[in-house]
Amino acid sequence: VQLQASGGGLVQAGGSRRLSCSASGRAFINYTVAWFRQAPGKAREFVSAVKYGLGTKYYGDVAKGRFTISRDNDKKIVYLQMNSLETEDTAVYFCAAASFLHDDYYGTDQYYNFWGKGTQVTVSS
Repeated sequence: VQLQASGGGLVQAGGSRRLSCSASGRAFINYTVAWFRQAPGKAREFVSAVKYGLGTKYYGDVAKGRFTISRDNDKKIVYLQMNSLETEDTAVYFCAAASFLHDDYYGTDQYYNFWGKGTQVTVSS
């Protein structure tokens, strides 16, 4: 599967942004899709994931209460709606996918074998 992240840009603190991860390839429904982010000088961190099949959603601490992940299997798109953005949310956001990923690994980047190019989100104060 090939992934393309989009929707990044400049937003003021307190604002919202929706990122999209578009996929191509077969059997998209069989893939867990996740968002990770990486800020300058920092390690990549888990943001959110949506499981294959029924679409169970998982959120990292950075996302809880502010971000919402969703997927449209017909369109092969995963969205990340980000609200109440803070300057600390400034980062490059990546989407990643793995087929039939075990629940124990949804937050670990090494288990995702397909990655899209990142999209930059900059939150200004």
